[in-house]
Amino acid sequence: MWASHEPVGAYGLLDRLADEGIKAVPPTVYRALDFLLEYGLVHRLERLQAYVGCSHSHGPHAAQFLICTGCGRVAELDDPAIGAALQKGAADRGFTVSRQTVEVEGRCPDCQTAFA
Repeated sequence: MWASHEPVGAYGLLDRLADEGIKAVPPTVYRALDFLLEYGLVHRLERLQAYVGCSHSHGPHAAQFLICTGCGRVAELDDPAIGAALQKGAADRGFTVSRQTVEVEGRCPDCQTAFA
């Protein structure tokens, strides 16, 4: 997951493991992903139903992702101001945040040029 930093689903991970000669079953992969999520080593992208390795290894944090609708490339932001604004907005409404992941769709620079 960290080699390409491209989103991959659980079954995609199973395929990659099989390509390396490692036999695994879906529950094993999902348990491993849950562990990695808990420790902030991967993020789940709900929109893509996929996981991506965390590019910031300082533990769990508010994450923001830019998702290209052209090529599927994902870029992770780590902007504390965005996280703080969401926390404050939630607190102002009496809401307790347990996890933050912001997903923004658009076009990466390559796709902006290609689709211009």
